[in-house]
Amino acid sequence: MIETIVESISINLVTRNRVVLLKEVNGSRHLPIWIGDFEAHAIAMELQSAPSPRPMPYDLMKTMVADLDGVIERVVVNDLAHDVFFAKIVITAGGRTIEIDSRPSDAIAVAVRVKCPILVADLVMDRAGVSTDDVDETDEEPEEGASEGVRREDQLGIFRDFINTLDLDDFEKRGGRSAPRGEE
Repeated sequence: MIETIVESISINLVTRNRVVLLKEVNGSRHLPIWIGDFEAHAIAMELQSAPSPRPMPYDLMKTMVADLDGVIERVVVNDLAHDVFFAKIVITAGGRTIEIDSRPSDAIAVAVRVKCPILVADLVMDRAGVSTDDVDETDEEPEEGASEGVRREDQLGIFRDFINTLDLDDFEKRGGRSAPRGEE
């Protein structure tokens, strides 16, 4: 398992979709996960310590688990199938460990509230993570028969395209954490 942090929440200027960018703690890889507007707003509010006038569902989950003498130990982005990420919220309560299936966006919204680790399965990071070190390297032609190099370069091109559509001015204004703009 790879420990990550929420590095930012950004908006794709072309599609207006939100993305949460997880960065591995002891490395240079990032895992971009597309999320909904509501979830992006919920994560950004917590990261910016912005109060909510009423409890959000994630605050309710945090309170319920705590009131039942449970502890949210960690969240895990544990699978990727057909371009869909899957996650689990791991809770200990009453001497047992409970794993609850979750969307990654909901799990991350809970994790930032309880300040628990956000882990990514090695396989998921290997398949969908992108290293910023690799993106900065100069483009070189892969050797003949290097299908892995071609596939990897295709993935990096997609990541470059994605990065180029982010609203980086908004990102810089918020000190590295970009919050969603208004609801659409």
